[in-house]
Amino acid sequence: MDHCTAPVDEGIRVGILTVSDRSATGVREDLGGPALKAAVLGYGWHPLAEAIVPDEIDDIRRAIRAFIAQGCGLILTTGGTGIAPRDVTPEAIRGIQKLEIPGFGEVMRMRSLEITPFAIVSRTLASIVDRSLVIALPGKPKGAVECLSFVKEVIPHAVKLAQGVPISC
Repeated sequence: MDHCTAPVDEGIRVGILTVSDRSATGVREDLGGPALKAAVLGYGWHPLAEAIVPDEIDDIRRAIRAFIAQGCGLILTTGGTGIAPRDVTPEAIRGIQKLEIPGFGEVMRMRSLEITPFAIVSRTLASIVDRSLVIALPGKPKGAVECLSFVKEVIPHAVKLAQGVPISC
């Protein structure tokens, strides 16, 4: 099997977006964002921007666009991927995406089902918005970090492709 390679870079610049009505209003401490930040740092990536927004489509889209403007090649969202009425993160992302990458969501759900039967109602996904990879992860910190770990190996490659970095195979 051929392995594709791309030029080595200094690391992935990451935006971390917590989507939660309660965390945005200060009713509940944000645990998902800090858990993802710790994972990102452990992978050697560079957290560049962080925000907490309520479960509102326009707020989610604005934050993603702001992270892109700040130079984030990877944007991780945590929260809003379930099936409750206020869970709108996938809809927010799909409304601004260039394309969706189904394999990310499929792998995250498949691997999560080995841990919990509730993964079947998860709507995790990955998309390209402008030239950034956006991955919608679960709201529970453990689930967010686990799902990120299931796809972390392909993320550098996907970010480079999204940014138009020449890849030789």
